[in-house]
Amino acid sequence: MKKIKEIIVVEGKDDTKAIKKAVNADTIETNGSALNKETIEKIKLAQQTRGVIILTDPDFPGEKIRKTIDEQVPGCKHAFLMKQDAQGKNKDIGVENAVPETIKKALIGAQIMQEDAFEEITRDDLIAAGLIGEIGSSKRREVLGKLLKIGYTNGKQLHKRLMMFQISKEKFLAAVAIIQQEEQNG
Repeated sequence: MKKIKEIIVVEGKDDTKAIKKAVNADTIETNGSALNKETIEKIKLAQQTRGVIILTDPDFPGEKIRKTIDEQVPGCKHAFLMKQDAQGKNKDIGVENAVPETIKKALIGAQIMQEDAFEEITRDDLIAAGLIGEIGSSKRREVLGKLLKIGYTNGKQLHKRLMMFQISKEKFLAAVAIIQQEEQNG
């Protein structure tokens, strides 16, 4: 099995074990939310030499870790797991609970910001698409997150996440059309 070029940033030892079952890769562990300067420096070095993919738990602490790393180490790729794909028997959420195939798909779908100019998606676009402020908005955002491989977001986070990954308006509208088609078909 060919080794993944980038180093994958995960939260802990159990996450590393799950990654190694899925792919041949090196990891850096943040030790949960105890992210310190030394770990950030390791991640910076990894980004300069090989590149970084962030794969944290799809929960509040995981998103906080992702945001902290993204702010301090620009240019990292992001891989996302959906909550239901990372849920353990005890209802705990974590990368360590995901099956190898799901981890592989998340890594394949890793997104990186692109420098291309693009037409920005506005808050009005989100409202028009029924992604915020409506009954069913949460479910639509969940489906959108899967389609665009950006993970689940709440209403406030959605616009920021779309901008962070510079999702084109064309790609956004195509995903919204799929969601609307699925809703019509029932």
